[in-house]
Amino acid sequence: MSTMPDRDFIFTDNDFNNIRALVKSHTGISLSEAKKNMVYSRLSRRLRSLELKTFKEYCNIIESGDSSELVNFTNSITTNLTAFFRENHHFEFLKNTAIPEVIKKNSDTRKIKIWCCASSTGEEPYSIAMTVLESLPKNQTWDIKITATDLDTNVLKTAKEGIYSEERINGIDKKRIKKWFWKGKGKHEGMAMVAPELKNLISFRQANLLEKWPDEGPFDIVFCRNVVIYFDKPTQRILFERIANSLRDDSYLLIGHSESLFKVSDRFKLIGNTIYKKI
Repeated sequence: MSTMPDRDFIFTDNDFNNIRALVKSHTGISLSEAKKNMVYSRLSRRLRSLELKTFKEYCNIIESGDSSELVNFTNSITTNLTAFFRENHHFEFLKNTAIPEVIKKNSDTRKIKIWCCASSTGEEPYSIAMTVLESLPKNQTWDIKITATDLDTNVLKTAKEGIYSEERINGIDKKRIKKWFWKGKGKHEGMAMVAPELKNLISFRQANLLEKWPDEGPFDIVFCRNVVIYFDKPTQRILFERIANSLRDDSYLLIGHSESLFKVSDRFKLIGNTIYKKI
C-alpha cells in the first residue's frame, strides 16, 4: 500500500481506486494511474472545505448519494480545456459543407438543430453559432437551435454569462470580434461580451452523457469532441450508438483530434479528419 509523502492527507492506492470506481460510476470517465496526483490535488480541496480528515470519509459522502457534493465531486474531476474555433478544420467544414447541405435538406422547415456535447465554458458552442449565422443565405430566416451540454455546472455558468477576457478572444479574426462581441462596461470593463444574437441561439444545460439526454433531436450535426477519450471502449460503444440514434440520416458527427470510431461504431463512415457521416 503506497501513500504520497509530504501531503496534508493520507492518500493510499485503495483511496485512489475507490475514487476511480466512483468517478466511473457517476460520470463514465475512466481515470488512469497517471491521474493520481490530479485527483489528490483537486479532491483535497473538498476535504478541507468539508473539514474531513480522510479520503475514506469523503468517499462515504459520495456513496451516500449526497446530491450537492456529487456536483462538487463531478466538477472537481472533470477537465475543461477549450478555445474559440479550436480544431478550426471542423468549423471550415461546418461553413463550407455541413450547413449548406442542411439548408438544402431542411428548406421546407427552415430549422437547424445542433448539439454540442461538451460545452465547457462556452467557446465551442459560440464558435458554432458564429459559423452557422455566417453560413446562412442572406434575407432568409431560419429557426436555429444549438443545445450545449456539459457535466460541470461551474463551466456552464461561465458559458451562459458569455463574458471573456480579451486574451481569450485574441485568436479570433478581428472582423468577427467586431461583429459578435461587445466591449464590457462597468464591472466588466476590459472584458468581451458575446452578442445577444449568439446567446439567443444556444440552450445551455447540465447533462451526463450516460444518463438522460436532451430531447431536442433529431439533430442535424453533433459535436462530441474530446469527450470519449475519458471513456473505456464499452462505454464509447454505448455512447456512439445513442448519438447515432439522435442524428438524422446522412447527418454529421465531429469528434476530437485524438479520438476515433475504429472498432467502436459501424453506424458512421469517416469522410474527413475526425469528421463522420451517419450511414
